[in-house]
Amino acid sequence: MDENNRNLLIATGLSMLVMLVWLLLFPPTPTEELPLPEEATADSIDGAPVATTPQSGETAGTAGTPEPEAAAEAPRVVIETPNLVGSLSLLGGRFDDLRLAAYRESLEPGADMVRLLNPRSEAYPYYAVYGWAPAGGLAADAVPGPNTMWELAGGEVLTPETPVELTWDNGQGLIFHRIVSVDDEFMFTVEQTVENTSSSAVSLAPYGFVARHGTPDHRVLWIQHEGLVRMTDGELEEVKYSNMEDLDPAPGGGVMETMTGSSGGWIGFSDTYWMTNLIPEPGSPFTSTARYNENTGIYQAEILFPTLTVQPGETQEATGMFFAGAKEWEVLRSYQNDAGIERFLDTIDWGWFFFLTKPIFWVLHHIHELIGNMGWSIIILTVILKALVFPLAYRSYVSMARMRELQPEMEKLKEKAGDDREKLQKGMMELYKSNKVNPASGCVPILFQIPIFFSLYKVIINTIELRHAPWIGWIRDLSAPDPSSILNLFGLLPYAPPDPGSIIAIVSLGVLPIFLGVSMWLQQKLNPAPPDPTQRMIFAWMPWVFMFMLGSFASGLVLYWITNNTITFIQQYTIMRLHGHKPDVFGNIASTFRRKRAEEAVANADSKPKGK
Repeated sequence: MDENNRNLLIATGLSMLVMLVWLLLFPPTPTEELPLPEEATADSIDGAPVATTPQSGETAGTAGTPEPEAAAEAPRVVIETPNLVGSLSLLGGRFDDLRLAAYRESLEPGADMVRLLNPRSEAYPYYAVYGWAPAGGLAADAVPGPNTMWELAGGEVLTPETPVELTWDNGQGLIFHRIVSVDDEFMFTVEQTVENTSSSAVSLAPYGFVARHGTPDHRVLWIQHEGLVRMTDGELEEVKYSNMEDLDPAPGGGVMETMTGSSGGWIGFSDTYWMTNLIPEPGSPFTSTARYNENTGIYQAEILFPTLTVQPGETQEATGMFFAGAKEWEVLRSYQNDAGIERFLDTIDWGWFFFLTKPIFWVLHHIHELIGNMGWSIIILTVILKALVFPLAYRSYVSMARMRELQPEMEKLKEKAGDDREKLQKGMMELYKSNKVNPASGCVPILFQIPIFFSLYKVIINTIELRHAPWIGWIRDLSAPDPSSILNLFGLLPYAPPDPGSIIAIVSLGVLPIFLGVSMWLQQKLNPAPPDPTQRMIFAWMPWVFMFMLGSFASGLVLYWITNNTITFIQQYTIMRLHGHKPDVFGNIASTFRRKRAEEAVANADSKPKGK
């Protein structure tokens, strides 16, 4: 077998193996939709954590879930910021109605804003609650919880310029105040104070929790993390919704996992593009708990602050932050660097190859800032990546060119060795060594591209900067597959393309996947077809197999692959010319068709009945 073709066959086979594992073993699967949970009971996880003693870090669920009707009828405070629209319920002082002003559900005109938080009166409730947990014998009804009806003591509309103040008097000598403020991005600040006007000391602990009833009702790829995300003293933990049932059994039912931090962290739920997160003041101690109850289908992330003892006539306060919004890289970085929230950028799912994914996104982000078009930014990024690996690719191409020059000597070795394969292998190794040729060097560039390919795929799928990002013409969303279809002649026929989830969508190729197949096919034509019929068949099918495999991938990724193939073609063609070999691309294409016609003629001749 020709060594050049063997190397290319091995390298391409490895690439195909990775892609097949990707698509077949880990196919895109819809996230399981859980039924709406029934009303929570006194043992439900939908309640405040309880600080049993000032020294205890244990938490448990308590009663306190309002009826959906009560939640719907409760007074509300309007929330208006450049990025958030919604309202704050005075029942529990809960964040349960929030939409993202800058993001739409789809690209259709008039599409609704993305809905992040939902009250209990609507499908799939998703909300956050702050309160105080009793300790040291204090009665549960002496502290505000999810059922507490707060009074609006100051402010009318919550904006970045106008915070609101809530108050509640328990009638037993404790007066609670809560000041809620919000910035012009996605961060709320909750300042809680308790004033003790009674004659005895009380112990209680501030807390916050985020509760989610059921899971997101959209399709999630296995490469995307959606579920719990938590940082505790520099240690990142990600638990998918489907894996939360494997947590430790919890008192009173369900499962839970508790971690204690001493220097900072956060806990919440992360979707692909959106997130809710409870954050203590940087550097302050806290206890975070992840919970799931299969009976109610409620996922909960809790944060409990140290228990406070409030003497008569004394006032104590605690401050926490609540992030609810889009995982924009610039915004998260500013909270990490300016607000001191530890590793907040890691709420973005960077994946296994984070050491590549992070710098790749950083470069892509800054290119986009300069030119303002994400599609052209991907093309420029591909050029930069190819330039960085060019020295490696150059040595590989040169080695392949030298192997081509050694073909006459290799043929002589084959004639001398005959059927003695050991003698042939030994002679070939000596030939490679004396000419300083590495037969495996042709595989190196492709193997090196695999982690880059995965990292870029992670960037395109998981970073919100690519969501609904247009390129040219019909490519209006680089995070989605090419919407054009060969089945309606790319829009010339008055038929809609098949739904992306249907079986027929597999053959509904768009413009970009077709260009991808053609670019791979032309790259093959730099060299004559291998003489071995099996190799020739594999090489002939390979570009079109990849075309169908990548057809349903994000347009941005297919654009990267087309650009990569084009640059590789130019590099190989140039290097081959520099080494005295003139690739005859059109001649190789023509010889392919001539060979095919000759094979058909032979087949037809063999099929005819021979005369007697």
